[in-house]
Amino acid sequence: MTSETAAQFIEVGGGDAMRRIAVQARRGDSPGLFWLGGFKSDMAGTKALALDSWAAERDLACVRFDYSGHGTSGGEFTDGTIGRWLEESLAVFDAFCEGPQVVIGSSMGGWMALLLAREIARRASSRATLTGLVLIAPAPDFTEELMWKTFSPEARHAIETDGVWLRPSDYGDPYPITRELIEEGRSHLLLDRSISTGCPVRILQGAQDLDVPWRHALTLTERLPSDDVVLTMIQDGDHRLSRPQDIARILAAVAEFF
Repeated sequence: MTSETAAQFIEVGGGDAMRRIAVQARRGDSPGLFWLGGFKSDMAGTKALALDSWAAERDLACVRFDYSGHGTSGGEFTDGTIGRWLEESLAVFDAFCEGPQVVIGSSMGGWMALLLAREIARRASSRATLTGLVLIAPAPDFTEELMWKTFSPEARHAIETDGVWLRPSDYGDPYPITRELIEEGRSHLLLDRSISTGCPVRILQGAQDLDVPWRHALTLTERLPSDDVVLTMIQDGDHRLSRPQDIARILAAVAEFF
């Protein structure tokens, strides 16, 4: 069961950098669920809707939103950077979340979830706290490790000289990869050090994932030495992990925190 909540909008940033961010916020009990989507995805995807339905059945709060340049939010995708999308993630979290939260991040959203956890840990106090992270095919540092370092010399040259390169995609139209996305992403890299989230972490990774190789998830687990971390490897799973059996595993991981 799911009853779609009315979309709300908040403004993030000022002046020419102001973006209108679309949010779906379901009121309910806590711990609430906070969804962080992937690169070029939106809050109406299979996994996000499954989590919202799961929350609705249990009268739990659930917050989903679209990054700028994604879904129904304003702004241009080509203006997006990791820092810009992190600013939006924090703004939505602060505006709509209260009490303990389980943060679920998919692909790029896994990187966002780790950055969000770091920012929250730096605060003296917050009206919302983290109960746990569920990371689905998490892609921390993807702009450097999975993009820049793997791009052909021709792709790198286009980014450096033209400021953008259209990367072919199996999911639709080519993705514009901008120089700003790559360069700004370097100020948010995590995998070169130990990562403290302050809460348990559950990671689900498909062994057949061509976008985020399973070794990337293994590297992440090695950077989370002090936390309660469980990595579930789905041998026949791809990057999306949106099949019914994948959704069931995701929901089971979320349910561990209740």
